[in-house]
Amino acid sequence: MEIVSEKSDLDYREKIQRNIEKIKSDIPDDVTLVAVTKMHTVNETQAVVDAGVYDLGENREQDLMAKKDKIQGPVRWHFIGHLQTNKVKYLVGQVALIHSISSMKLINKVETESEKKDVVTDILLQFNLADEDTKSGFDATELDAAVSRVAQCAHIRLRGLMCIGPMTENSDKIHKIFAQLKQMYDKIKITYKNGDNEIDTLSMGMTNDYPIAVEEGATMIRVGRKIFER
Repeated sequence: MEIVSEKSDLDYREKIQRNIEKIKSDIPDDVTLVAVTKMHTVNETQAVVDAGVYDLGENREQDLMAKKDKIQGPVRWHFIGHLQTNKVKYLVGQVALIHSISSMKLINKVETESEKKDVVTDILLQFNLADEDTKSGFDATELDAAVSRVAQCAHIRLRGLMCIGPMTENSDKIHKIFAQLKQMYDKIKITYKNGDNEIDTLSMGMTNDYPIAVEEGATMIRVGRKIFER
């Protein structure tokens, strides 16, 4: 029984590697693949790293922290899920990038916790451009105010913008949302701190829509299901 189990595990690791190779073949070299490892075991997550993907995304703070010290390799951890203010203190200083800063309250909390730990935290501002009740995020009209607030924070480094594509199979609507975020990204890249900034990340696109996101200028995609499908 153990031999069968080990073979099955090896087969699955090889499938994960093939899945990753397929995704990488679909995207330009300058687009970063973040593997979304939520709900996957340490062994499955390690298989992703062993396949050469070092950017890992988790949706829950407790899951990220539980895996963080168990995964071997030069991993860059990304927090990509809905963020509660009471969880910020656990993430500051522990992750490479927080994608889901979706309110002024969160900006203020990240600044406070980062100052306490004497670190600078890299963030993305999340926008809910599809105006869907199930998603968090700033409205497009709040871009200037959110960016201005971050500019006042000595312990936050704005790296760019993030959104989740709309829940639809209508590719035109998906294109429209991603194109809108790209326009916003291009704007702040020029205007934020008069262009003297480190904005380089446009995080959009998941398993169902990452090809569209790449077409519209994404520099980072977040893919889970397509990596782990058997």
